[in-house]
Amino acid sequence: MFYHFIYPLHQYWSALNVFKYITFRASYAAVTALLISFLFGGWVIRKLKKLQIGESIRSDGPASHQAKSGTPTMGGVLVLTAAVLPTLLWADLGNRYIQLALLGTVWMGVIGFLDDYLKVVKKRPKGMIGRFKLAGQVGYGLILGAVLVFGSDGGALVTSSTVPLFKNTLVNWGWLYIPLVVLVVTGTSNAVNLTDGLDGLAIGLSSLAFVGFGVIAYLSGHTGFASYLNLPYIPAAGELAVYCAAVVGAGLGFLWFNAHPAQVFMGDTGSLALGGALGTVAILVKREFLLVIIGGMFVAEALSVMLQVMYFRRTGGKRIFKMAPLHHHFELGGWSETQVVVRFWIIGILMLVVGMSSLKLQ
Repeated sequence: MFYHFIYPLHQYWSALNVFKYITFRASYAAVTALLISFLFGGWVIRKLKKLQIGESIRSDGPASHQAKSGTPTMGGVLVLTAAVLPTLLWADLGNRYIQLALLGTVWMGVIGFLDDYLKVVKKRPKGMIGRFKLAGQVGYGLILGAVLVFGSDGGALVTSSTVPLFKNTLVNWGWLYIPLVVLVVTGTSNAVNLTDGLDGLAIGLSSLAFVGFGVIAYLSGHTGFASYLNLPYIPAAGELAVYCAAVVGAGLGFLWFNAHPAQVFMGDTGSLALGGALGTVAILVKREFLLVIIGGMFVAEALSVMLQVMYFRRTGGKRIFKMAPLHHHFELGGWSETQVVVRFWIIGILMLVVGMSSLKLQ
């Protein structure tokens, strides 16, 4: 909004030319998101408490988690508001990639909100029926894939993915590209959702991932940096840095209230939205493979659940992990909740550094 209404005035006042720069708008998108979180976080928590929207802790989880029962949930509405509003204020809203990122955030957020609403308000323990939730996720993936394939003239790059560490190497998926998009957005949204089991864990790891992809988006949309680093030049991608910065600001602002002991949980409203948005950004900047590295902890959490379920069924009740997802395994192994979260963050930082260094190595 500022870009459209204020930047044109630079011809009368040259100082307003600063609104042209993505780095300036990204910085203030992050600051705006932080301020929204700080100013409205307490109010949201009080409102959720007043409405008695509290988390129900599963009985088969770690015993230490039972004390969290009743903690306000659906705090994802704060994350979404703090991410979407600054994007609307600071980004170029005519940019199609911004439109798609916002669509993915809101679409997945609505699915998560309905799931939380059914669990917390309507008292349905399992929330939304699994196949309906999956249908919503797949539906968004199909729309995103169709828009990219049939609404673009970007040639072979549209249906291709870059390969980390390999210079000028692309995998062209052809007709398999839309199924790939569905797999990425669905898998990432569910992986972040599975990771959201400890105070600050998912929001911290998500913020780290968005830092990485925000930088990648900016570099990919800049002719000089893209050429120097041998990155595919994607003209519209640079603006995604503004969106990613807003998400990082929203994530850090929410972490203020979600740090142990958490005053509020983001619920599926936040985790599905963040995961879907992260998958969307990775697809738009053609870094689906790199998402596996930068989002390595999300991959590990999802794999732990899949391996546990398969092994349990094959062996008639035996387990690989003490409990899945993976963070619960370490909790039951003697790590405190804070130790698990901080150590997973450290691994997340390591994966981020490895992923970002691959840009220079290719």
